[in-house]
Amino acid sequence: MKLYLTLLSFIIPTLIYSQDLKLPIDTIITSNHTTKIKNVSVDYLASTGTQPVWNSKGEVIASLFYTYYKRTDMKNTTERPLVISFNGGPGSASVWMHIAYTGPKILNIDDEGFPVQPYGVKDNPHSILDVADIVFVNPVNTGYSRMIPDKKGKMPDKSLFFGINADIKYLAGWINTFVSRNNRWESPKYIIGESYGGTRVMGLSLELQERQWMYLNGVILVSPADYKVYSTGGAVGSAINLPYYTAAAWYHKALDEKLQNKDLLDILPESEEFTINTLIPALAKGGFISDNERQNIAKKMSYYSGLSEKSILQHNLDIPTSFFWKDLLRETSGYTIGRLDSRYLGLDKMVAGSRPDSNAELDSWEHSFTPAINHYLRNNLGFKTDLKYNLFGSVRPWDNRNDSTRDDLRQAMAQNPYLKVLVQSGYYDGATTYFQAKYTMWHVDPSGKMKDRFTYKGYRSGHMMYLRAEDLESSNEDLRVFIKNSLSNGKSAKY
Repeated sequence: MKLYLTLLSFIIPTLIYSQDLKLPIDTIITSNHTTKIKNVSVDYLASTGTQPVWNSKGEVIASLFYTYYKRTDMKNTTERPLVISFNGGPGSASVWMHIAYTGPKILNIDDEGFPVQPYGVKDNPHSILDVADIVFVNPVNTGYSRMIPDKKGKMPDKSLFFGINADIKYLAGWINTFVSRNNRWESPKYIIGESYGGTRVMGLSLELQERQWMYLNGVILVSPADYKVYSTGGAVGSAINLPYYTAAAWYHKALDEKLQNKDLLDILPESEEFTINTLIPALAKGGFISDNERQNIAKKMSYYSGLSEKSILQHNLDIPTSFFWKDLLRETSGYTIGRLDSRYLGLDKMVAGSRPDSNAELDSWEHSFTPAINHYLRNNLGFKTDLKYNLFGSVRPWDNRNDSTRDDLRQAMAQNPYLKVLVQSGYYDGATTYFQAKYTMWHVDPSGKMKDRFTYKGYRSGHMMYLRAEDLESSNEDLRVFIKNSLSNGKSAKY
């Protein structure tokens, strides 16, 4: 008998831990919580789990992991807004905005966004959960979301998920299912997307209208990536980086004293005006620009960027962002600056070179986000699995062809008089720069007839402007104001 029990003690753990590593396709775990937002107590239900994606035959081809926060101390929920939240990448999980921006919990970090130990989360006193319910969605291969094999064990075609238009199509269908399951068809609806998520939600705005018959009240673009700018390049794509260079150089006290002694918001309009009215026309001339004009432009670019005239001339007036991150502090401290947030400093193997060894800000963010989200989902929300939580998942190759998302947003707005847009950017974001976001906003509707339905907000931080305590408060408050101002309030949807 003793031998039997000894053998059994070895067998049972083996049985438990030798199961195939699979994601439950359709499951939900709920828990009740209370927090304080703006000094008011808020009760809410947290639901986390997975919801399937089906193909045209009704077969499950993927399952998406999500977390849904619903306020429970409200008498009437039919008019309560629903915010559907995406991050970007492509290939990025929803972790970033989930536990650092709009959700009821935020990272345990310092006031400027740098990691501190012990890792974990704390209450978010600025969460928009007081005015709207929120669902954080993880596209395929991000977070715990995965493709699901068929009955023969064959995985679905990756092209069903990994591309601008495929991504928009399957996510719109998933949203329809979520809204139906959670009885939210009557609710005013908003979609928010950060970085590549900006491209995603621009496209979703029209896909939801035309394929799912779901009309939105608002689209929120957080540090949006515009692939129209990246793919076109040229004079515009190069020139619109300059105002960001001005901001980052000002932060690191690398500008000419005349500019450095002014406030950031006083000098950025100067740099923007020079960019639009002088730099773009000059770069458009290419190699046929006169020597005199080339010298004058290089001098002014140096003034607004903190880089040397020599370096600017050696680059033919076309400064790559990677060179800027490497070169700005080369002759002073020797540090590099961050890509997504240029407040962060990096330390390369050599001071020489044309680009940083790594992204200083990502090194810092992964430091604080990874342990926090893994602990939070398991111990606070009760979702336990042996699957790895992918902060960044494998989604390559990604199909960038036929990108009509900017015009999709214009068309959705034209068809839906309720639909308004909020753009939020950090001045120190060197990946999806604040001035590029303004440029995108200006070019959604060339007619200018809908420009009063766009709102732009800038912050003294980077790509994830909400990591800085002061901007966390102001950016959430900007979301509250936007949601309030985009509700119908009984007005008909008509021009």
